[in-house]
Amino acid sequence: MSHRPRSLRHEYELYVDREIENYKESIPRSVILAIGEEAVQSLSSSQQLALTEILLCAEVDRIIRARLRIPSFATWRKRRLKALREFSRPERWGMRPDSAIARTAQTVADGHVLVAGAREEGPAIYLAANGCAVTALDTTEDVLERVLDAAAEVGLTGRVRGLVTDLASWSPDIPLNAVVCAAAALRGLSPAQRAQAIALLQEATTVGGVHVVEMGTEDSHFATFEELSARYDGWQISVEQGVGSQDPETFLARKAVA
Repeated sequence: MSHRPRSLRHEYELYVDREIENYKESIPRSVILAIGEEAVQSLSSSQQLALTEILLCAEVDRIIRARLRIPSFATWRKRRLKALREFSRPERWGMRPDSAIARTAQTVADGHVLVAGAREEGPAIYLAANGCAVTALDTTEDVLERVLDAAAEVGLTGRVRGLVTDLASWSPDIPLNAVVCAAAALRGLSPAQRAQAIALLQEATTVGGVHVVEMGTEDSHFATFEELSARYDGWQISVEQGVGSQDPETFLARKAVA
């Protein structure tokens, strides 16, 4: 799957198409037919050589676009860049500027990051807003919908994809520059399943790539430091303590040069 950034013009066209289609789905059929009649009258009065289905559909979309008062490309671009700057701030998502995820965004910009088990859209959108291509993995469709909706809000749909699955069932299909794994992604996995999932992620990670693994709060560890250390033999590893009682410990591992 390609994750090359789309141009702003392309993102704007996708935004316009999405707004028009959402409007069509929100109104009854009688209103659509009335718009169609208006489009026929408009085209008939403009001396078109032939009234084709393509011309009619385009005229319907033009009428809807005018009704919705969809902003011009210049206005949309200004709003989009402002929102993107806001989304690229770690504080916007409740993260510290020196957090492991913030540092990861700085070191793997333009790289591909797997975000697994995050219950909020923040990590995935923050990384995408800072230039990363992101694969968001979760077992809950609602979580992924929030991620994709937030991505669409600022034109990041070309950088984010969401997959409803877990680490035990998914295999990397693209080289990874970083992995951000929340404790929720480890919940329910047996030690054998964790070992297999970690091995696959390690193999897919490029040299110098980093894994950020949330171990959970003190009373809810899903993987111990000893277990993770054994799994990451040969990697450069460390642990960062949480700031508060609800802030989990984070295991960090960087893939060393072979």
